[in-house]
Amino acid sequence: MTERRLDWEGCVNIRDLGGHPLAGGGRTKFGRVVRADAIRQLSDTGWASLVDYGVRTVVDLRFPSELDADPPRELPVEVVHVPLLDERDAEAMAAIDHWDTTVGAYLEMLERFRPNFARAVSAIARAPEGAVLVHCQGGKDRTGLVVALLLTLAGVPPEEIADDYGLSAGNLEHLTAEWVAEAPHEQEAERRRRISKGDPQTMLDVLTELEARHGSVRTYLVEGGASEDELDRAVRRLL
Repeated sequence: MTERRLDWEGCVNIRDLGGHPLAGGGRTKFGRVVRADAIRQLSDTGWASLVDYGVRTVVDLRFPSELDADPPRELPVEVVHVPLLDERDAEAMAAIDHWDTTVGAYLEMLERFRPNFARAVSAIARAPEGAVLVHCQGGKDRTGLVVALLLTLAGVPPEEIADDYGLSAGNLEHLTAEWVAEAPHEQEAERRRRISKGDPQTMLDVLTELEARHGSVRTYLVEGGASEDELDRAVRRLL
């Protein structure tokens, strides 16, 4: 396997985390971790592609309310639900939404919900043999942050991680246009445009600031409750 983009019918933003260069030489391995938008959108053919690819564990980062909207389907994989944000925390969600920059919003999320980010990485680390797929709804923001933490742990340079993050906005472009068009007024349309952007510089700035605050992504995750052993296992899964 050498192709990072995966075309599984029903989803538009799926790619393998293999093939990323490592700071110390070498590259991350294919077939170990996959990132995606909401896989409940997959057709029967798409599900067959997922299973044939070797995915055996799914780490679902979505809200419980998002899960409730899923169509009923028996899944041929183990699903671990790790809601990344707490939608019951209205104050926290309002604080995230008021930021007029994505960098500020992402950092707010990372600080307020650090234990959830640590649990997500730990879930990837603890998954049994087989590929792990991590997803949220669009596969850009929540998934993008978890993937950025994971790739940083593995030793992928931040510029490479930022470039990968930037691919999602293009993949989701037609869906974003529809979402913006459905906004009830221009203020909401502008908010939707703002949060749909995926400039690589955004992720670069987030990683730079996160490391400035905590010393390293590893320290950030340990402070959030992940064990050193789990983080080592997460790295080994990619290498």
